[in-house]
Amino acid sequence: MTLKAIAEELHLKTLTPEISLEETPEIRRGHASDLLSDVLASAPAGGILLTIQVHMNVVAVALHATQAAVVFTSGMAPEEAVRARAVQEGLPLFTTGANTFDTAGRLYALGVRGKDG
Repeated sequence: MTLKAIAEELHLKTLTPEISLEETPEIRRGHASDLLSDVLASAPAGGILLTIQVHMNVVAVALHATQAAVVFTSGMAPEEAVRARAVQEGLPLFTTGANTFDTAGRLYALGVRGKDG
């Protein structure tokens, strides 16, 4: 499923409208974690990251872990400096009012699996 289709299906609010979602790769994997060392160790490349962490290190870690996008759950959203850095790096950011558990479940129902799924 494309990132654009996921965003539409889950009613995600884009925080980086400057980044086009028209030609994004298929998203088949995801990872949910608020522990950034876990993201570095376990997030599948090309996946979508779910977190409530909103600081600058999330962008750096997501890029290093080659994540396709970050979804901030539970209504969380980063400050402008974080958002601007993500735009500069081409990393799409989204937010949702839904909690991490429910968002992960909805992604799973759409066919997105974890690293070993």
